[in-house]
Amino acid sequence: MEIAEHIHVVDREGRSLAAAAEKAGVGAGVATCPGWQIRDLVRHQGVVHRWATGFLAEGLTGHRPLPDAPPGLDGDALLAWYREGHRALVDTLTAAPLDLECFAFLPAPSPLAFWARRQAHETTVHRVDAESALDRPSPDASDPIAEEFAVDGIDELLSGFHARSRSRVRSDTTRLLRVRATDTDATWTVRITQDPPAAERGAVGDAECEVSGPAARLYLALWNRQPFPSVTGDDSLAALWRDRSGV
Repeated sequence: MEIAEHIHVVDREGRSLAAAAEKAGVGAGVATCPGWQIRDLVRHQGVVHRWATGFLAEGLTGHRPLPDAPPGLDGDALLAWYREGHRALVDTLTAAPLDLECFAFLPAPSPLAFWARRQAHETTVHRVDAESALDRPSPDASDPIAEEFAVDGIDELLSGFHARSRSRVRSDTTRLLRVRATDTDATWTVRITQDPPAAERGAVGDAECEVSGPAARLYLALWNRQPFPSVTGDDSLAALWRDRSGV
């Protein structure tokens, strides 16, 4: 996907997140994030948006920790604060030069490409979280996630996030997990060992477990927002993912 497409997603999904949060109310429980209320979700996402904007706007080349949300901010004021930060992120991404140099923590063609993609998926997953606080039967009832975007997000999660040393998806013996999107030709093989998981595209080797389903549902399942649509083979490997893959 192109940078402009990712920025469009950041814009749309951030506005949808705010609308769902406002409709649900800041005290509503977030079904997909047990223990969180909407106010916790909005504070988190508002902080992350400002954190990302800082790297882009200031050209920061080193890591810095997430800032704190303003103390005591709640209700309508919290939602207004979130919307202000979201708007600043979209505007900053849109105005940033393609050759911008700044910090990024996953491989990408450029720092700008990294931040546009990362915030697109960050905001989409948390939009689904916000909508889970509404009176809806399941996350499937929320705005649809495009197949191409879901495949892009699965790639980022498997080849980016879980390639890092902090991934807790480990096994004392080598295990192969297949991930298959049934509505497209996208397939991944994840080798799980004592080292960080190693993912590659395609059906490589004999996997002992396959998780599969439409790309959008698989995307949310891999982020632990809903159950895997289908599991074949050794379910203990799917359970290992569910138990240890939190980012």
